[in-house]
This record gives sequence, structure tokens and C-alpha cells, in this order.
Amino acid sequence: MKILVVEDDATIRAIICEALQEDLYDTDEAVDGLDGLWKAGEAIYDLVVLDIMLPELDGLSLVTELRAKGVTTPVLLVTAKDSVTDRVRGLDVGADDYLVKPFAVTELLARVRALLRRNAGYSNENNRLGCGRLLLYIDTLEGYVDGTPLNLRGKEYEVLEFLVRNQGRIVTRDQIFSRIWGFDSDSGESVVDVYIHYIRKKLAQAGADAYLVTKRGVGFILREPSS
Repeated sequence: MKILVVEDDATIRAIICEALQEDLYDTDEAVDGLDGLWKAGEAIYDLVVLDIMLPELDGLSLVTELRAKGVTTPVLLVTAKDSVTDRVRGLDVGADDYLVKPFAVTELLARVRALLRRNAGYSNENNRLGCGRLLLYIDTLEGYVDGTPLNLRGKEYEVLEFLVRNQGRIVTRDQIFSRIWGFDSDSGESVVDVYIHYIRKKLAQAGADAYLVTKRGVGFILREPSS
């Protein structure tokens, strides 16, 4: 999972990134609000850890801009401000949680895990990710539709999990390719279409082909069909 850390203090930024990396998260960094806004809008992240007091664009304005653009990525605010008014203001503009400096790394990681569980239909029971009738079991890398196994193989599971984690959002071929294969892969981006075809076929066999929609010229979106 990939987390964007927006923090202008180099020491604090390094502490946060190191803690996240030790917990096996991938991290990107931004040193000011404008850089953070650009990165959060261009790439898909599972979470943004965001300081409020930033140069160029403050954290609250950054969250406001993201939500106005339709970016629903969970945001954890990290700040030295500890008044009730500040916390309420942060949550009201669209942040999902609040952590006050100085903080314990263990609490930071606990709040990160809680936000990631809350996002994308995560259920603690059996480490599941869900979207309507579709369920993925993270521990066993298995997928089911109403109890019918999808028999996903390797990259099929990885691509489908990425789509489920970003359910309701358009995901581009470039984003899927960079997350699952990486730009140093010998494969080309056309491999994404191959695996989307495999996944769509298996969803269709389970009566759930309507869950995966192609947005021509843009990418793909996984969502529960309207009844």
C-alpha cells in the first residue's frame, strides 16, 4: 500500500516515512502544500499523512482542494495544534483523523492501520476487502462472488485487489501498471488490458461482470452495480 507524507520538517518527515516503511508501506514525500496537492491529485494513494502548518499551501486548504476535486483518499492530519476548534475544523474540511505532535510512532501506525481498514470496505474478520457481492481474502489471496471462487492467479488477484481498494474511482492503465508491474518491468502497459480481460471473464462466470467497467480512453472503475 502506498502512503503520501506531506511534511516540511525534514526530521519529522524522515521519522514518519521510516516508521511506515518498516511496517512495509511504500511512501512518497512532499515538502510543501503545493507539491502535496499535485502529487495527491496525480497518483493514487491509499492514505495521505498531512501536516497542517505547511509553506505554499496549508494543510487545511490542501484537504479542501482535494475534496473539491473529488479525491476521496483518507487523510490523517498531523499537527502541533491541539485545541478542539482546530480538530473540528480539520475534520469539517474533509480530513479523516487527527494526530497531535509530539506523537508516539506506535499511535501513528495504529491510526494509519485504522484508516486503511475503514477505507475500501475492509473488514477485520478474516482480513477481507469487499465490494457488494465481491469479497477478497487478503491472507489467502482468494476472491469470491456470493461464495463462488474466482480462482484468481498471481497478478489477477493483485490487479483486482488494487481495483477493490480504489472502488468507485477511475484507475488508469498507467496507475495499474506502475503499482503492479513497476516501470522497470520488461512488460508493456498492454499487459494491463490482458489481465483486465482475464478478470472480467472470471467475474462474468460468477455473474458479476457488471462490477468492472471500462471508461474508454481513460481507464477502469470497479463498483457495485446499481440495483
